[in-house]
Amino acid sequence: IVTLIGPNGAGKSTLIKVILGITKPSSGHIQNQKSLKLAYVPQKFNPSHSLPLRVKDLLNLEKCNPVIKAEIVQDTGIAKLLESKVQQLSGGERQRVLLARALLRQPHILVLDEPMQGLDIQSEAELYDYVRSLPERYNCSILIVSHDLQWVMQGTQRVVCLNKHICCSGLPDSIQQHPEYQAIFGTNRAFYQHHHNHCAHGDTATPCQHDPRPHIHPEPEA
Repeated sequence: IVTLIGPNGAGKSTLIKVILGITKPSSGHIQNQKSLKLAYVPQKFNPSHSLPLRVKDLLNLEKCNPVIKAEIVQDTGIAKLLESKVQQLSGGERQRVLLARALLRQPHILVLDEPMQGLDIQSEAELYDYVRSLPERYNCSILIVSHDLQWVMQGTQRVVCLNKHICCSGLPDSIQQHPEYQAIFGTNRAFYQHHHNHCAHGDTATPCQHDPRPHIHPEPEA
């Protein structure tokens, strides 16, 4: 799990859209494997109420093995929502449906842009716990934008701090000591660290050889 953090307007959503190919970079380039599969859960999804869209209709837009689809529907807890209109779902229900749809693509990387926005505290906590389990459940990496620094420091293996540029990146405990991080978020917060024995990298430009994630190569400054 890699988390993008930074103040409003830092470029987090723009970076995600560039990685996904939704937006073309004005400079630099994105390098990834041709076989890389990405899935995206947007920050907002508000289809028109005039659109007769049920949950099962939305899921049927993605081609997937029926057995795998049934497992994902059961795993995300949306089986009872299949006949419901997407527009009538609660915030937590809608995010689970969008997660299920993204997982139907069986991605190598699942991209989440502020997936907890607008959720109540209980729904947010439940969804964060579920997101934390996804890499092991579905053998995928996660790139997530989040403003919840408490969760970022506990539930993430790597943090990238943006503010119109990459201020710093690395393990959660080292990020908190970086001057640019402290200038943005302050120095009064100390978070419990949840350590993992996974492959971790301190720099976005130096992946390990088996790492399938896209790697960002900014152009050198003049």
